[in-house]
Amino acid sequence: MSQLDKKPRLRVATTSLAGCFGCHMSFLDIDEHLFELARLVEFDRSPLTDIKECGPCDIGLIEGGVCNAENVHVLRAFRANCKTLVAVGACAINGGLPAQRNHLELEACLREVYEHREGMDAPGVPNDPELPLLLDKVHPIHEIVRVDYFIPGCPPSGETIWKFLSDLIAGRTPRLSHELLRFD
Repeated sequence: MSQLDKKPRLRVATTSLAGCFGCHMSFLDIDEHLFELARLVEFDRSPLTDIKECGPCDIGLIEGGVCNAENVHVLRAFRANCKTLVAVGACAINGGLPAQRNHLELEACLREVYEHREGMDAPGVPNDPELPLLLDKVHPIHEIVRVDYFIPGCPPSGETIWKFLSDLIAGRTPRLSHELLRFD
C-alpha cells in the first residue's frame, strides 16, 4: 500500500468554460493513472461522472476562458464549492485562443460572422434569450475569481496533470519540472 492510499479520499471536480476541451482530453490521457486516481479520490462534476452541478470539493480543475455571462456564473459557483482551484491550460490562465477576439470590437465581430457569410438563409446576429450574454472581452479566470494554482500548457500533457495532482493529493506543493511544461 502506497503513502497515497493511506490518505483520506479527496473530492475532485472538473469543468470547462470557453475553450476546446483539450485540457480535459489531457486529463483523460493520464491513462493507467486514472485507476490509481480513482482509488485516491472521489469524482464530483467531471467527464467521468457526467454530474452537471458541482458539490463541495477539495480540488477543482477548470479549463477555458471566460467569454459570456454563463461562464461567469459557472466559474463563481465552481470557486465557491472548491477549496483549491486550479486553472488548467492557456485559456484558463490567459484567455488562450478565444481571447484572440479581444482586439476586435464585439459587435463588428458578430456582424462579420453572422451577417456577411454566404449561404446563410436568414443572416443576422442571433438574438435569443436562451443564448448567454457575451462579454466584451474574453478573460482569464483569475480576473474573475481567486485561483490557487496554475498548470500551463496548450494543453498540458497528461503526465503533467498526473504529476501535479499526485503532488497535491499527497499534501506536497506541486512542482513541475521544465520538461513537463509545453506549449504546442
